[in-house]
Amino acid sequence: MSNINKRKIGKKYEEIAEKYLIEKGYHIKECNYYTPYGEIDIIAEKSGIIVFVEIKYRSQVKFGDALEAVDIRKQIKISKSAMYYSIKKGYGSNKSYRFDVIAIYKDKSITHIENAFEYQGNT
Repeated sequence: MSNINKRKIGKKYEEIAEKYLIEKGYHIKECNYYTPYGEIDIIAEKSGIIVFVEIKYRSQVKFGDALEAVDIRKQIKISKSAMYYSIKKGYGSNKSYRFDVIAIYKDKSITHIENAFEYQGNT
């Protein structure tokens, strides 16, 4: 599959996740936020907590569950990107942060894992 098709598919499922989060009361701050360390799919806020969300889609489980795709290397990239975002926005230690993963499956079912992993900046 070409990168163009992957991006098109990724965009479609990121839009589904964005709609899902809005329906759950989240305020979307950024989508596809790029940093020197990588990209954060969605940055949202709910109840004063900044939530960094990784979106994963799987059409077939033979390649592993979507949630398994957020391995430690990906967690480190997301953590570094989150720190970059927080510094750029001037947020200090007075803000609370969380890392969520949303998995979207071929049947359009959604699994949302809040606080899916801890900050991985010390590795």
